[in-house]
Amino acid sequence: MKTLSFSAFRLRRERLSSTASPRLRPWSARRNSLLAALALALQGCVSFPAAAPASGQARLENDLFVARDGARLGLTVWRAKEPAAIIAAVHGMNDYAGAFSLAAPYWAERGITTYAYDQRGFGRSPNQGRWAGAPAMKEDLRAFIAAIRRDHPYTPLFVMGHSMGAAVVMAAHKDEALDADGIILAAPGVWGGAQMPLLYRATLNLAACVAPGKTLTGESAGRQASDNIDFLRAMYEDPNVVKDTRLDAVLGVVRMMGEGWDASDEIAGDFLVVYGARDDIIPVKKIRKAAKRLSGEVETRVYEDGWHLLLADTARAAPLADIATWALARADREPPRRAETLEQAVPNLP
Repeated sequence: MKTLSFSAFRLRRERLSSTASPRLRPWSARRNSLLAALALALQGCVSFPAAAPASGQARLENDLFVARDGARLGLTVWRAKEPAAIIAAVHGMNDYAGAFSLAAPYWAERGITTYAYDQRGFGRSPNQGRWAGAPAMKEDLRAFIAAIRRDHPYTPLFVMGHSMGAAVVMAAHKDEALDADGIILAAPGVWGGAQMPLLYRATLNLAACVAPGKTLTGESAGRQASDNIDFLRAMYEDPNVVKDTRLDAVLGVVRMMGEGWDASDEIAGDFLVVYGARDDIIPVKKIRKAAKRLSGEVETRVYEDGWHLLLADTARAAPLADIATWALARADREPPRRAETLEQAVPNLP
């Protein structure tokens, strides 16, 4: 897999030591103020489309998820024979529903059906490689959940996001609580916004403003997403995986991860957070901090041999089992959805 790289814009930050000359400190403060002003001024230089107006009800059709505006997004379903729970899965940056191709069959054997769609601009969905914008991505998630609820009104539903997908889940949940019985955040993408160095943010905004269509391949990043080399090779050869990332898409995902980080301090619910101690894509300390900011019933699992793609790692058995156990335990304690409540809710579903 071509790992998303920001190395083209990685600039060294000079830090003042405690023994630095006092005359340098005012310049450092002025520099940071200028960078902050630059980053703020450039934010409006690159804009993304708002969510398109709804033209109908979202629905599931074989290998398609038809969104509210009629967009036909890729869909893959791994069905359990007698599902006790459902996972609505949201993939990460440059990926698609195939990200769950090793995890979902395992869950299906244990009574969990997995629905995974290709977000706009990714995989089999329209405009591959183009950033659709946070409003549309969050709206699609909410409509996807509603469509699954409509088809499976009495089965407990859990929403899972991996990496950028987790940021989408968190940001949408902040806007309005998701209709889910629990939320699973796998290697959540929370490295954006104020969590990134100011110099980097200003540089990225400038670069995306000047050359939004320029692409990065990530070849020089020197980062590893998983220890499952066969899986990485398959991703590299898969035409549904984006290999060249546009600068405006890099900016888009950074902003989305910033939304995810901001949301972590405001959302509440039943959460399971799983990540690998060897994650080489999202800083582990950022994931740890975000998990601690969540409110409600929060369980966190760290896997010493886990990487960023921990659902596909060679040591994936542990996180896959933990996710299944967590979801099924909550499915057992979840009371059946009452028919009259469902009938009242359906007319208002997107």
